[in-house]
Amino acid sequence: MASVGLLYVGAVLIVNGLMLLGRVDARAAAPLNFFVGGLQVFTPTYLIVTSGGDPDVVLSASGLYLFGFTYLYVGLNLTLGLDGTGLGWFSAFVASCAVVYAVLNFGLLDDPAFGVIWLYWAVLWALFFLVLGLKREELTRFTGLVAVVAGVATCAVPAFLLLTGVWQENVTTTAIVLAVVLLLSLALFPMFRDRRAAAIDSPAPGLPQSEPAPGRPQPAARRT
Repeated sequence: MASVGLLYVGAVLIVNGLMLLGRVDARAAAPLNFFVGGLQVFTPTYLIVTSGGDPDVVLSASGLYLFGFTYLYVGLNLTLGLDGTGLGWFSAFVASCAVVYAVLNFGLLDDPAFGVIWLYWAVLWALFFLVLGLKREELTRFTGLVAVVAGVATCAVPAFLLLTGVWQENVTTTAIVLAVVLLLSLALFPMFRDRRAAAIDSPAPGLPQSEPAPGRPQPAARRT
């Protein structure tokens, strides 16, 4: 059941990433955030209720709420036009928790591939914190790129591997391949960080265009 949810998390990360890149209108992205956010709250609740108190199941399910609440928060911000600082600071909490889950996957759960995935999620949510919580708008495009890569490499592909039952057969190889792909995506940082003008034209969800970061000019046009 969690694997099905992971597939749709990939979809919402891709859409949100494209929104940050200026390819998807903010309000158009809101419905999918509500759909996937609701799914990622229902799924762990069901898994925990039916777990019979199994601590491993409860531990694995607990992390899903971090993402469910994130997407519901994004959906509300986009729909109501709220400032993104609250979501940004919540993202800092998510990033911190993701590091803990990464350590647990490398050790207790013996799944190095998901250890790598959780580390990448920690980086992504740290970027959400910088863009939304600290108004580092020059990182917007890079954050969008990382979100798209995360949607494909850390969600959609692992979901299909899990659903087809081949994940456990290739955990070590998958961990190595994921680490290489994800590190390469992060290596693109200088290229995207310098595109400040484009980042200003594509503000993060929940960051009103009428309130640019201090010292930055008012955007001339709305995102399309």
